[in-house]
Amino acid sequence: MKFTKMHGIGNDYIYVNCFEEKVSEPEKVSVVLSDVRKGIGSDGLVLIMPSDKADFRMRIFNADGSEAMMCGNATRCIGKYVYEKGLTDKEDITLETNSGIKYLHLTAVNGIVEAVTVDMGKAVLVPKDIPVNSDLDRFISQPVEADGRTWSVTCVSMGNPHAVIFVGDTDSLDLEKTGPEFENHQLFPNRINTEFIQVIDSRTLKMRVWERGSGETHACGTGACASAVAAVLNGICPRDEEILIHLRGGDLTITYRSDETVIMKGPAEFICDGEVKDEYIEKAKENVVCRS
Repeated sequence: MKFTKMHGIGNDYIYVNCFEEKVSEPEKVSVVLSDVRKGIGSDGLVLIMPSDKADFRMRIFNADGSEAMMCGNATRCIGKYVYEKGLTDKEDITLETNSGIKYLHLTAVNGIVEAVTVDMGKAVLVPKDIPVNSDLDRFISQPVEADGRTWSVTCVSMGNPHAVIFVGDTDSLDLEKTGPEFENHQLFPNRINTEFIQVIDSRTLKMRVWERGSGETHACGTGACASAVAAVLNGICPRDEEILIHLRGGDLTITYRSDETVIMKGPAEFICDGEVKDEYIEKAKENVVCRS
C-alpha cells in the first residue's frame, strides 16, 4: 500500500489515496501504522476518497482506531495533496467530512500550495449537540471537577467536541495526567478533546491540546477554532478579527465571524512518500483491538 505522510503544524497523519488504493478495516490499519516502533508513526490515518457530494471525501481514524468526525489540520493537508499530486487543478475545492462539507481555498504559487484557508462552518454551542451532559443552553465558563481541582470550562463543537480551559501557564501543565481525566469525564458521553489556553493578548493565544484517541498532539485545527470561539464568548478576543494561536507545532490564524462561522488559515507540509507491505499490515491487524 502506497502512502504519504504529511503534517499540519506538527499534527501528522498517514494519507492514502483511495482513488488508487483499497484499505480494508481502516480502523485497524490506523492502529498498526500509527505505532511509532512497529509502524510508521503518526497521529492516525486519513483516507482521501471519491465523493458524490463534493470534490473529495475524507475519513480520518485516530491512533487508537476510533473514527474522528473532523480534523482541521488534515483538511489543509488534503488541499495541498490533491492539488500538488494532480488530482485537481482547482484552487477552491469542497471536501466531504463526517461533520459536513468543508470549503477550502488554496493559496498556490507556481504550483505549490503555501497556505490553505478553510471555512469550518458554524460553531455548535448547544450542549446536547456537542455533546455534553448538561441541561444548560450553553456551556460557557462552567465549573468542572477533574484531577483533584475545579476548572472553568467552555464547550464547543467544530464537528467534534472540545472543552476549552483558560490557564495562566500552559508549559507547567501535566497533560499526561490531566488530559485523560477530561477525555473520559462523565460529562462527555463521546469523550472530548481538551484545549488548555494561555492568553497572551486580545488577539494572541497559546495552546496545548489533549486529543481523544491520540493523547497530546502538537496541533489541532478544530481545537484552535474552538479555542478562538471560546475566547470570544468569554470576552477575551474580538469577533471578525484574526486571532493568532501559537500551538506546539506552529501557528494558525482563526476568525470567528458575526454570522458564527469560523475561518481557519494555516500551512500544510509533505514529509515523505512510501510503501508498506500488505502482508505486514494483514498480519499485524490480527492482534489489534480498536476503541470505538
